[in-house]
Amino acid sequence: MPETLMAASADTAECWTRREILQQPDTLAETHALIARDAGALDGFLQPLLARPNLRIVLTGAGTSAFIGDSLAPWLSQLLGRCVESIPTTDLVSSPALFLRAGAPILLVSFGRSGNSPESVAALDLVDARVADVHHLIITCNAEGALAKRHYADGHVILLPEATHDRAFAMTSSFSAMMLTALTAFTGPAAMAERVVAISDAVRAVARDVEEKATALAARNFSRVVYLGSGVFKGLAREAALKLLELSDGKVVTAFDTALGFRHGPKTIVAPDALIVVFLSNDPLTRHYDLDIVEELRADARCGALLTVSAQPGDNADVIVPGMAAATDADLLFPFIVPAQLYALQVSLALGLTPDTPNQNGTVNRVVQGVRIHNA
Repeated sequence: MPETLMAASADTAECWTRREILQQPDTLAETHALIARDAGALDGFLQPLLARPNLRIVLTGAGTSAFIGDSLAPWLSQLLGRCVESIPTTDLVSSPALFLRAGAPILLVSFGRSGNSPESVAALDLVDARVADVHHLIITCNAEGALAKRHYADGHVILLPEATHDRAFAMTSSFSAMMLTALTAFTGPAAMAERVVAISDAVRAVARDVEEKATALAARNFSRVVYLGSGVFKGLAREAALKLLELSDGKVVTAFDTALGFRHGPKTIVAPDALIVVFLSNDPLTRHYDLDIVEELRADARCGALLTVSAQPGDNADVIVPGMAAATDADLLFPFIVPAQLYALQVSLALGLTPDTPNQNGTVNRVVQGVRIHNA
């Protein structure tokens, strides 16, 4: 067992949430190695599809799994030179007529930690029934899940290492592993090899350096927290907001937005009991806008605390991700989420909750329950 995981076990009496946050450097490396071993089959599946100019690529999942798509879709659109869409399974199932076009070939990339959410299975069935030319790339962490057991002649299933099938309520290492899988699948395992080493090193360094800061912030009992991110970090900001909402059992109000969008009404949430977290882009143009909102928030002096996360030492950010000053924003998704995960964990502990099962009234479950699928 890695040293970080041994420390987690000793310190938190088998708190799976903390273990799964801290194991991400290892699970990311293991995930890349798995994809590299499968590179031939994966390439044989994807390349003929990517050669078709009219192919729709849709990233789908529910909750955190959907936010993988929100984070990656803009980047993959740029990388592939075509529109890549992020459409949650919850939207596909509830309003299929708005999103599915019978005559347009589609590659549906499905993300699922358990692979057992009712919407995950229903979305596959709906797309199969409504679209004539369908191809499936399924990325899941659970060998026993419904998604992992789907077999398509025109599909490919990537089953991730068992450790990524998070036991805790909140998705952490499953989120990063599935996101890395999709990024690697479309970038190419060989092209990602060195990048994954840098990503894993950065995640390890941030996890080591930020936990004390997260604990101190959690002790300040902010009642509202906002995450701001531009470009790919808008999706990440949404995931960060959900992590805190889940692990605080709804006791902390959370929100997310972009640096520019925040001024258009949502900035009303800023108050002395608010923590504002800003993810700073490595893209020079985008970072200008990120730094502008940071400067404005500091000048307003209205929020209780402002936390900035950056890979650029010159930004004088509160959290600096080492060794990633030249990294793409897609690569920064992985170390940037760690401070948000650790802060959510520390808030949960400060509130006297059990992070692995934070929902005290039992109305929210690790695998969604109570969903009725209606005939479309």
